[in-house]
Amino acid sequence: MTELLPAKPASRLRIYAWAPKDPPPLYQGLIKVGQTTQADVNVRIRQSQGQMQQPYTLHVDVVAERDDGTPIRDGEVRQRLIEKGFENVVIGASREWMRCAPADVLSAITELRKGLKLSKQRHETFPMREEQRAAVEKAAAFIRSGWAEDSVPEFLWNAKMRFGKTFTAYQLAREIGAHRVLVMTFKPAVEDAWDTDLASHVDFEGWQYYSRKSGGDPVEADPDRPMVYFGSFQDLMGKDAAGNFKARHAWMGEVTWDLVVFDEYHFGAWRDAAKELFEGEDEKAAKKELETEFNPSLEVFEEQLEVLENDEDGFIALQARAYLYLSGTPFKALATGRFIEDQIFNWTYTDEQRAKAEFAAKHPDRLNPYGALPEMRLFTYKMPDELLAVASGGEHDEFDLNAFFEAKGEGSAAEFVHKEDVQKWLDLIRGARFATQVDALKTGEKPPLPYSDIRLLPYLQHSIWMLPRVNSCMAMEKLLREPQNAFWHDYTVVNVSAPRIGIGLDALPPVRKAIGNGHDTKTITLTVGKLTTGVTVAPWSSILMLRNLKAPETYFQAAFRVQSPWSIKNPNGDNPNEESILKPVCFVFDFAPTRALRQISEYGIGLAPEKRNPEEAVRDLVQFLPVLAYDGANMAQVDAGEILDIAMAGTSATLLARKWESAILVNVDNATLKKIMASPEAMDAVMNIEGFRALGSSVFETVVNKSEALKETKKQKQGQDLTPSEKKQLSDEEKEYKSKRKQIQEKLIKFATRIPAFMYLTDFREHTLRDVITEIEPELFKAVTGLTVADFNLLVSLGVFNAAHMNQAVFAFRRYEDASLRYTGIDSHEDLSHYGLYDTVVAIEDGAT
Repeated sequence: MTELLPAKPASRLRIYAWAPKDPPPLYQGLIKVGQTTQADVNVRIRQSQGQMQQPYTLHVDVVAERDDGTPIRDGEVRQRLIEKGFENVVIGASREWMRCAPADVLSAITELRKGLKLSKQRHETFPMREEQRAAVEKAAAFIRSGWAEDSVPEFLWNAKMRFGKTFTAYQLAREIGAHRVLVMTFKPAVEDAWDTDLASHVDFEGWQYYSRKSGGDPVEADPDRPMVYFGSFQDLMGKDAAGNFKARHAWMGEVTWDLVVFDEYHFGAWRDAAKELFEGEDEKAAKKELETEFNPSLEVFEEQLEVLENDEDGFIALQARAYLYLSGTPFKALATGRFIEDQIFNWTYTDEQRAKAEFAAKHPDRLNPYGALPEMRLFTYKMPDELLAVASGGEHDEFDLNAFFEAKGEGSAAEFVHKEDVQKWLDLIRGARFATQVDALKTGEKPPLPYSDIRLLPYLQHSIWMLPRVNSCMAMEKLLREPQNAFWHDYTVVNVSAPRIGIGLDALPPVRKAIGNGHDTKTITLTVGKLTTGVTVAPWSSILMLRNLKAPETYFQAAFRVQSPWSIKNPNGDNPNEESILKPVCFVFDFAPTRALRQISEYGIGLAPEKRNPEEAVRDLVQFLPVLAYDGANMAQVDAGEILDIAMAGTSATLLARKWESAILVNVDNATLKKIMASPEAMDAVMNIEGFRALGSSVFETVVNKSEALKETKKQKQGQDLTPSEKKQLSDEEKEYKSKRKQIQEKLIKFATRIPAFMYLTDFREHTLRDVITEIEPELFKAVTGLTVADFNLLVSLGVFNAAHMNQAVFAFRRYEDASLRYTGIDSHEDLSHYGLYDTVVAIEDGAT
């Protein structure tokens, strides 16, 4: 029976290509292309070498089959390479050697597999990852639905770096059949990725690419083939008085763009982050850094942008059928409510790390596409009292990093104002001095201090120290070299903020030279802001935050520098599908705990404004970004509730009040105003809000009509010179409708500020605020706010008030109120198990401690 039922052979034909590691002159620049049915191609390579065994690198190892299952022979691959102009070098009896690169072999195999003839080295065939496919499907569905309603749809991809935004954006263009694609950015340096992705992948064969750098005239592009034009706002500076293109860019306004992509949206957030990062740099260096990062011509754009209410697409009079916005930190765009949930696809650090864990669980034997992306950890340390006394203060009486690391003098004369205390700090972080040594001896536990714990030291082999000013970096460089700091002499200190170091990417070579291969060296990179955006230094594994950063976008933009992957592909040279990961985790060390935890709280909430429970957003983040806090005695992991408690501890009543005076609580865009105008009941409700009767009901129609008419006029005047009277008319009309829109916004915000008064007066804590308003105390609500329950519900349903942001404001209010009462010994509500927010309920055991 066994003979009648033999095992079915499982062998498959494979194409391989290898090259000697130390080739003799005759073989230099050559690669050998062969085939085998052996599962391990290395066995076949060693057999072919016979007795002359030599070390080699395996560059290609792929299944040799076409899509229909027919085999691809090695002779076919070599013949295709010959047809493409590559030399087939005959050595003795062997005809398998080709003078080409591994990418050329892959390109030839792809052509044979797909039945194509590709331009350039178009060999990439990888499919979209699941999240990329999901992003394309969601955006395409929204765009098509917008087109069906004869509107111009806008969609936002909130995706962190390494999502693959360029490749995925091209796939979206392909999915919706976009024939003309315009890519706009504030950072011209990203052009290489847009060009390379289009040129290397087989899915975009036949597509045309134009830019100022690439040359060619896009006007002469083949109308029958898709065309991409890459442009920066710097290129498009210099508009006429109507905000239209000058003559050399006039053609752009004449094209109907099927898809306009804004890369690095939102400009306002990006601009603010760039400016904060370079605060503290030497004045000349900061100016040059900002010219590199924030081009002077963008100042013109910034001024015009303010007039346009921070609306990037309004800056350019384009005929566009759809817009796609790309950003990793679009907090301002999310906070303003410009994009609703249906218009947003999120791919955050949390999503990336969750995908990494899920892939590893499902496919333990396969190469994990997310495997090399390290998980981040945040360690915070409360400083000993003797150091806290040196530099505490500010709005929340916190440890002030800028004051602690303040320096006097410049250049070689720079010295820390609190030099003795900074020396104590240096001793502290390497475990030579900390206030609780006796306690540690008693408990047998020592907190994991950065340069002391043997588990952390490998991740501090190459680190960044971010300091407040240039002279702080100079003072630190000097102090680390002093005789008493022998421990630090093992590290090469690279001060990239020093005057002798270049600007922008020119500051990178000294760092790379010091790091070398990353294995046999130790480095500390000192910086104020240089090299904290747009660079990848794989060996960097830790960052020490030694300066105050206000915005979470800025903080994490710098922190993510150490999250770049560091791995070795094909480590043994015999398996191109193998990867050795050198940096599984990375670290952020912060010495101002309250500020650090506030950053992570705001970052988690900012990434997920649609979540009704802010704590859930923070919990999602810390699931993959563990936070450990040293309180002076113990080091313990901090959960989401504790993070919010600590962050909220620094909140003042003034800051809470600002939440209820924020423009993000209300929506006054044209779409919302049109909804109000379309509903007589809504118009009556708004007129009942204090101040609106004085404005008059026609104010909505004025704002909508004048703003849309002005936009249409600008399109019609494209490229034309305006008379002084026309310029003045446009300017006056613009000022009028913007002033009235501002008045509408102010009246709605004034109404929103009445809600905290209502919360103070009501005593129902476990109910959602909406339920209290609509079911329990509607009369009280009307007495305090002047609006009936029915009117308020109608306006909420039309999106006039932003429920997601109201939830966050109510959450902060109730947590602060109860914490304040507990501090005085009063328990506001015994056995209270839940907080009611605006339209959801949060369990206190999950939220407060």
